[in-house]
Amino acid sequence: MYNLLMKEFKLGVLPMYIIMPFLTGALMFIPGWIYFLVLLYFCWITIPNMFGGFRTQNDLMFTSMLPVTKTDIVKAKVSVIVILELLHIIIAMIFGIISNHLYSHITYYFFAPHMGFWGLCFVMLAIFNIIFISKYYKTAYKFGEATYVAVTAAMLFAGVAQWLGIQSPFLHDIFYGDGLDNMALQASILIVGIAIFVAFTMIAYRVAIKRLPKVEI
Repeated sequence: MYNLLMKEFKLGVLPMYIIMPFLTGALMFIPGWIYFLVLLYFCWITIPNMFGGFRTQNDLMFTSMLPVTKTDIVKAKVSVIVILELLHIIIAMIFGIISNHLYSHITYYFFAPHMGFWGLCFVMLAIFNIIFISKYYKTAYKFGEATYVAVTAAMLFAGVAQWLGIQSPFLHDIFYGDGLDNMALQASILIVGIAIFVAFTMIAYRVAIKRLPKVEI
C-alpha cells in the first residue's frame, strides 16, 4: 500500500498541487473575505486537473496491471484526496490564526476563521468527497460530471451555511457573537465537522470499492 501511495504522488500529483495549499491559504490574509473559497479552490482546480492527468496517463489500466488489489487502488486514490484536503485545511488554519491576530478589530460580514468555521469547512469537504468519489467510481474514468455535481453541492452548503449564519439570530450568535468566546462550543463544532468528514469519506470509500470491480478496464 505504501508503494502504491508513493506511485500516486510521484506520477499523479504534480508539485503545483503541493504548492497550491500555500497559495490559496495566503488568501486568508484578505480581511473579511469569503474564506470558504480558500478550500473550494481545491475542489474546482486541483481535483479536475489531477484526475484529468490520471485519465491522460491511462492510470487505471497501468495500476490494474500491478500486483495490487482493486481495494488498494481505491484506497490509494482516496488517501491522496484526503491528504491533499488536510494539507489545504491545516495550512489555511495556520494562516487563519495569523489573520485573526493581524485583523483582531475588524468587523466580519462573512464567517471569521474561528474553530466553528473550520468545522463547517470539514462538512463542506465531506459533502464534496461523498459525491465526487462515489460518482467518479461509476466509471473510474469520467471525472467531469462528478466534479461538477460535487462542487455544486459543496458551494450550496457553503452558501446556505453562510446565509443562515447571517440571518439566524441563534447561529449569528454562535459565529459572530458571544459564541465565539465559548471555546467548548467552538471546539464541539470543529469535532463534529471532523467526524462528519471521516464518516462521509469512509462511506464514499466503501461505495467506490463496490463499484470499481464492475468497471470495465
